[in-house]
Amino acid sequence: MRDAIKEAKDGWPNGEVPIGALLISQSGEMLARDHNRCISLNDPTAHAEILVIRQAAKKLKNYRLNGATMVVTIEPCPMCMGAIMNARLGTLVFGAFDPKLGAAGSIYNLPDDQRLNHRIKVIPCIMEQECRDLMQDFFQERRHR
Repeated sequence: MRDAIKEAKDGWPNGEVPIGALLISQSGEMLARDHNRCISLNDPTAHAEILVIRQAAKKLKNYRLNGATMVVTIEPCPMCMGAIMNARLGTLVFGAFDPKLGAAGSIYNLPDDQRLNHRIKVIPCIMEQECRDLMQDFFQERRHR
């Protein structure tokens, strides 16, 4: 999670919402790491989770990332959670819940939706306070500008 937090902080100077993500293979290999880039890429889908899935899929030359683990600072939104499940990741680890857009247990709970055919293990609240503080500090600074 420390590496995901570092990634999140890397986007802050560019005005990006500070969310960082890592993707790790079943064997422990770092497949990809990135942070939100919606502003810098002019792309509303350029969330950290989507970017690392794209990078890892390209690296492995496979759209399925079976069993990989995503580590992300904030609970994924519905778009990202859909991509995580479509990529067939095995585990999702995240820092803080997102009470406005979360799709892994707060507002929506896609991983537990029995109508979907893929199951993913979810491990929430890792370094929760640090991840929450990062988001709160970013938005507090933004409001003061």
